[in-house]
Amino acid sequence: MTDHFLAQITDALGALPAGEVSIVSEGELPSCFHTSDFATATVAAAAGELAALTGTAPVVNRRHALMWFDMTLRPHGWELPDLWDPVAGDYRAADGWIRLHTNAPHHRDAALSVIKCPVDRDAVAAKVAQWSKTDLETAIVAADGCAAALHSQTEWAAHPQGEAVAGEPLIAWQTTAQDAPPVSLTGLKVLDLTRVLAGPVATRLLAGFGADVLRIDPPSWDEPGVVPEVTLGKRCAGLDLTDAADRARFEALLSQADVMVHGYRRDALAKLGYDTDSLRRIAPHLIDVSLNAYGHSGPWADRRGFDSLVQMSSGIAHTGQQHAGAGKPRPLPVQALDHGTGYLIAAAVLRAVRMRNDTGVCSTARLSLARTARLLTSAGDRAFAGDGLTETPADLADHIEQTPWGPAQRITFPITLDGHGPNWPLPAGPLRRHPAVWGR
Repeated sequence: MTDHFLAQITDALGALPAGEVSIVSEGELPSCFHTSDFATATVAAAAGELAALTGTAPVVNRRHALMWFDMTLRPHGWELPDLWDPVAGDYRAADGWIRLHTNAPHHRDAALSVIKCPVDRDAVAAKVAQWSKTDLETAIVAADGCAAALHSQTEWAAHPQGEAVAGEPLIAWQTTAQDAPPVSLTGLKVLDLTRVLAGPVATRLLAGFGADVLRIDPPSWDEPGVVPEVTLGKRCAGLDLTDAADRARFEALLSQADVMVHGYRRDALAKLGYDTDSLRRIAPHLIDVSLNAYGHSGPWADRRGFDSLVQMSSGIAHTGQQHAGAGKPRPLPVQALDHGTGYLIAAAVLRAVRMRNDTGVCSTARLSLARTARLLTSAGDRAFAGDGLTETPADLADHIEQTPWGPAQRITFPITLDGHGPNWPLPAGPLRRHPAVWGR
């Protein structure tokens, strides 16, 4: 099935041929979808684009690709923070299941303001049980929170948002400039305005293969559960885009950027004064790649969302429940929509760089978790297959990463070019620890 996914990805990337990728090793995650082949294909797509841009021979290790779809850092003498807050998770409503995503404090506050209870999982469960799943989802979203009712794949296909996503391309391209000078991957200036998890996966890969990645976060944002994973290789600064001085600094950075990757909702940058025309005036030759949770058209195009929520909405978690004979939703064994979309974003950036270098054409590319979910489910579902992966010391890279929290090792990265893996210039570390300047 890897070829099934690669064919669709290749078609979505466009006409320029990517490099031929060798895939080695084996492994299978336990799933009722072809999750392992999907993961391998998305990593291979990024590897092929790296190879085509750099003139190298790429190899993808399937086993390590699957491991990089999960957490990769192995601390020495310290512990990683919890991935989930005390409230996040699946709850049984009066007529089905709903998932609350409450890792961000303001999202948790929004959900609890609707449910009207304290930060107590049992109390939340008791309150949720009194609601219909759709009414509660609607109320939490209206309060600027994040929730998703469980749908089957059939229900999602008939849903207005499911119909809208089905009509969207996997990658939506648009030409924005015709006369851009060529750029190199080494030192490519990438402005990273992404959060958990797909966008940071993309920019992490780019940083490992030569790009100068500068991540910008607002003053109050944090994502402690994944920061040790997604800040690897990047400078991490903070700016408040409602502050005049910080806006001027941001615009100066943007004017020098070759690429911007952002995961804001569809209208969020425009509300801050950075609509498409404004971005073009500041950075005429910018390669602009964005992702959205639920797609770029339809009634939910502006809805907040995360991998686990899209799995609930799109029928993935319902199909898992049915195949497992489980009493509750059964998601994918990893956050495959996030990671897969991340590698597709990286591939799109690299393809756009090649287009700029070959033709002078600059492009925007639009992706979404929901459309990636459609790619995954296009291969159909099946009985559960795969025993998972048992990690061994041989899976760990030799390099000791000296993070601010303590030393650690990572799983060996799955992509090599001419036998060489990535070289991240900085260890992972906290957000906003660097000045807002280009630095590689």
